[in-house]
Amino acid sequence: MLERTMSSFVCRRLFSLERQRLWWLKRAPAGPLRDYYAVPFVNPATPSVSTDYLALDIETTGLVPQRDELLSIGFVTISGHGLHLDGARHYLVRPQRAIPESSAVVHGILDDRAGEGLPIAEALPPLLQALAGRVLVAHSARIEHDFLDIVCRRLYGCPFVAPLVDTLELEQRKLIRSGSPIAPGSLRLDALRKQYGLPRYRAHDALSDAIGAGELLLAQIAYRTTTRPLRLEDLTRSY
Repeated sequence: MLERTMSSFVCRRLFSLERQRLWWLKRAPAGPLRDYYAVPFVNPATPSVSTDYLALDIETTGLVPQRDELLSIGFVTISGHGLHLDGARHYLVRPQRAIPESSAVVHGILDDRAGEGLPIAEALPPLLQALAGRVLVAHSARIEHDFLDIVCRRLYGCPFVAPLVDTLELEQRKLIRSGSPIAPGSLRLDALRKQYGLPRYRAHDALSDAIGAGELLLAQIAYRTTTRPLRLEDLTRSY
C-alpha cells in the first residue's frame, strides 16, 4: 500500500498528465478505469473551442472523501463551446450507511430514495466512459476529483487522474490578477451565475449543478478579457 501511495505521489509531482495516464494504463486492472485510461487526454495546446468537456457535479454524505459516500452523480457534455443536454445523465448512488441528517437537509436525498440508487460499482463506469477523451469541469473541482480518486482506489486499486477545469479557480485567478477583493460567498456557484446574468437553478441537485457549472464556464470564456485564441492549458489545473 505504501509503495502504491508513493508511486502515485511521484507521478503527480514529476509526470505530465499524459505520462500519468500512460503510467496507470499499464497498472490498472482490466475494467472501466483502464478503459478510461486507454483514451489519450486532450493536448493542453488544443484550442478551447475544439476541446470536449464533461461538466460534473456530485452530492455526498459529507465533505471528507475518506469517510463520506457519493449519493448522486450528474454530468453533461460540452463541445464547440456549446452545452449539449442530450449528453446529460443523472444517477442516484446507494450508500452503505445511513445518510446524516446534516447532509440530507442540504441535498434533500433521504435514505428511502437513496436506497433505490445504484451501487457505486455500477454508477461509476458510465461516468468514466463519458469522461474518456474529455476534460472534467466542476465548480470547486477538488471535491469531485478527491471523491472519484478515493472510489477508484477502492474499486480498482489505482488513482483517478484527469485534466480539470475549475470554474471557481478561474474566477479567483481573474480577481487576483485585477487586484479586486474577494468578498465572502462571492465565489459560490449561484453567486457567480447571478453575476454573469445566468438563470437561477435549484441548488444541490447534481444534474442542475453540473449544468450550472458548464454554463458558467461558457460565460467565463465568453467574457474573458484576452483577445488571443484560448487554449485548454489556459483553463486547466491538475491535482
